[in-house]
Amino acid sequence: MSALAFSLLALLLSGPVPAMLARAAWPLRAPRAAIVLWQSIAAAAVLSAFSAGIAIASRLFVPGPDGRPTSTIVGEIAVLGWPLWTAYVVVFLLTLVVGARLVVSVLNVAVATRRRRAHHRMVVDLVGAHHSRTRSRSSLRVLDVDEPLAYCLPGVRSRVVVSEGALKTLADNEMSAILEHEHAHLRARHDLVLEMFTAVHAAFPRLVRSGHAFNAVRLLIELLADDAAVRAEGPTPLARALVACASGRAPRGALAAGGPTTVVRVRRLGGKPNSRMLAAGAYAAAAAVLVVPTVAFAVPWLNELHRLFLV
Repeated sequence: MSALAFSLLALLLSGPVPAMLARAAWPLRAPRAAIVLWQSIAAAAVLSAFSAGIAIASRLFVPGPDGRPTSTIVGEIAVLGWPLWTAYVVVFLLTLVVGARLVVSVLNVAVATRRRRAHHRMVVDLVGAHHSRTRSRSSLRVLDVDEPLAYCLPGVRSRVVVSEGALKTLADNEMSAILEHEHAHLRARHDLVLEMFTAVHAAFPRLVRSGHAFNAVRLLIELLADDAAVRAEGPTPLARALVACASGRAPRGALAAGGPTTVVRVRRLGGKPNSRMLAAGAYAAAAAVLVVPTVAFAVPWLNELHRLFLV
């Protein structure tokens, strides 16, 4: 029953639950807490999958008092029966696949993203320039592009990139708002949050995974950066700057001020403020979602270690 329960929980947390949360409107008023909830759901989905694998392994290999298996994987066919044994093996193999894909995807995303950013940083350092309005910021580069554009390249040697079109189009307070938006991304290392969700998304098989988490978190980190810009310059300059840079495209691995979520973000600037009550509820839900799979994942390992050290 524990193997079945954890398998169902992993499926729910990787598909239907993200789909329902993605349709909710309240995360717009509690973006930081909503990101924590999304992180808890992703972590709980992974832990539930591993917990299902551990529970199934205990039925297939039947550990003895010393923690060593007392049976082989085919030795339990007579005990479990073909249908249940087949289901156990399939879920166990899926758990191994998820674990292996998670390790591989974390490495792939980290290496590919940093390589892509390093190459683009080299390019903007070569072709970019400084401007009289931005000389006080050593990490900022200005590209000779007519289209209004603003984005950042996170990392140890971070860069904020704007275009000549943005400098000509935006007023001083609007430019300050857009720069504060990008520097908020860099200070909070929002790129690491996106990398984690990208890796988890790639780890689960295509039939059960959902793109809702990645898309929702991408919007939420933009809202956090928007909030930082509003505290610095107010909502009106930021809204104007976002509209001006809405059509600007950033390279892969960068975090752009504009993009397809601009309309939602501008409407939010004129809507209700963030809610502490919604944030508190989201934090409580995040803790509740994470506790059960974490404890269930840890307890079997602690029991095995306890038995091994006692022998």
